[in-house]
Amino acid sequence: MDIFDLLTVIGGLCLFLFGMNIMGTALERSAGGKLRSLLEKLTSNKMMGLLTGLGVTAVIQSSSATTVMVVGFVNSGLMTLRQAINIIMGANIGTTITSWILSLAGIDSGNIFIELLKPSSFTPILALIGIIFYMFCKNGKKKDVGLILLGFSTLMFGMETMSGAVSGLRDVPAFRNVFLLFQNPILGVLAGAVLTAIIQSSSASVGILQALTTTGQVSYGAAVPIIMGQNIGTCVTALISAVGANKNAKRAAMVHLSFNVIGTTVWLTVFCVLKAILSPAILTQQATFFGIAVLHSVFNLLCTILLLPMSGFLETLAKHLIPDAKQPEKMSELDTRLLTTPPIALKRCYEVTADMAQTAVLSMKNAIHTLYEYLPKLAETIREQEDKTDHYEDILGTYLVQLSTKQISENDSAEAAKLLKIIGDYERIADHAVNILESAEEMRQKRFEFTDEAKSELSVLTAAVCEILDLTLSAFLNNDLENAAMVEPLEQVIDKLKEQMRTNHIIRLQQGSCSIGAGFVLADLLTNLERTSDHCSNIAGCIIDMEHHEMNIHESLRAVKSSSEDFKEKFELFAEKYSFNTKKEQA
Repeated sequence: MDIFDLLTVIGGLCLFLFGMNIMGTALERSAGGKLRSLLEKLTSNKMMGLLTGLGVTAVIQSSSATTVMVVGFVNSGLMTLRQAINIIMGANIGTTITSWILSLAGIDSGNIFIELLKPSSFTPILALIGIIFYMFCKNGKKKDVGLILLGFSTLMFGMETMSGAVSGLRDVPAFRNVFLLFQNPILGVLAGAVLTAIIQSSSASVGILQALTTTGQVSYGAAVPIIMGQNIGTCVTALISAVGANKNAKRAAMVHLSFNVIGTTVWLTVFCVLKAILSPAILTQQATFFGIAVLHSVFNLLCTILLLPMSGFLETLAKHLIPDAKQPEKMSELDTRLLTTPPIALKRCYEVTADMAQTAVLSMKNAIHTLYEYLPKLAETIREQEDKTDHYEDILGTYLVQLSTKQISENDSAEAAKLLKIIGDYERIADHAVNILESAEEMRQKRFEFTDEAKSELSVLTAAVCEILDLTLSAFLNNDLENAAMVEPLEQVIDKLKEQMRTNHIIRLQQGSCSIGAGFVLADLLTNLERTSDHCSNIAGCIIDMEHHEMNIHESLRAVKSSSEDFKEKFELFAEKYSFNTKKEQA
């Protein structure tokens, strides 16, 4: 083996790792909906958690990515430590899928039909289809399919390049001696752990081991400890991701490490005892692509069978190794670890935005209440709620911008843009709530009083504002297009009420029945209430626009709806419901 062979090995390895990364990223992006549904099905049931971890890892082709995701879930409070344990065990099984795919490269037969199963026979066709999809299709899903095919083709081409380049090592005595050293189980475990820790992917390190089997120097006796060590090395990624996380997230990473260390220790001991007593002949035989895949799967299954009934012990061990802090820790609302899985990160953004929306609506309703009954404690709560929405806007805005830089689907990109628009509107609603509170406090401090007629009109307007808040919140939380379509007609009714109140106020001023000071406060109130309804209209319009897969047609949609019979019917319904004349008749 000369320097050119070494360069070919390096190039093959780079293509292999690059292809695996491209394929995994595209699979993850295209399977975003499936990842969401799998997450929603999470329970404390061991088998459900195990299957969820297996399924997610099989989809994204990386147990490291799954475990990092789990650490983020625990850190955000989306998942309990007990649930995380079951997911991690499933991830260890799911990662073996990759080695089975790679084992196809080891197919060798004179039968033409069997040879067709060999990746070198069909990857050129897959690469051709992939490049056509990626370059000429505008649809995001088809582009992702193209990337998956291109990633797989690159991965397999890199695998074959490595295998061909290292095959010359079969005649190098030094290389043979290296693998003779790995007959020592401890050295084999260390070699597997170090290699996997460096490249941070057990799937990739198993693929490298499979490529080395073409040298004929890798025996099953040397491969078993290396595979065991690879399971320990893959824990490095999760341990790094847990730095700066809360205690439970660190415990999840520690569970991953404990699971693999305990499993390796137990089964390595069994392996050594069997090797010493029985000396199976298979241990001296040359390993194959297929044999490595079998060993990888069997070892991970044995570890899961051993430790699945002991998940409670793993949880206790993690809590013992990482004890509780003296002060209770605050959960991270948005964990950057979730950005490795954009569909899940977007789902978390939606949940935090939902909390922000409910907080903003409650703050506005509380502020309206202070107009009729001022309570110092309620005033303090309104200001706290406004601070909370400011905090949410800050972290959500930053997080969504970070998310938008990731490779995400067109639908997810549009959803992120929608949330960016909506958080600004809900933050402004909370600001208007504080403005209304300040108007109530000014009325109280200066002992201003509205006339009975003004109070009656204000009660109609505030009732309409409360309803538009409820309709908008329901439309956002439930993606309720029917409620969203009712917001704009009600917003126009509120505009009309505001103008009527201003006109009536001027008349009362001219008649001397209302003071100028109270009039200034009323003007501020009308502005804040009307602008609140404007923000509700923006939110509802954004929801409607998203349904039409367009984020720039809000005004045109509003114009169309304004001229429709359905819009007019809703407008008249609200106009009758919120009428100053109706209020007088009821009085």
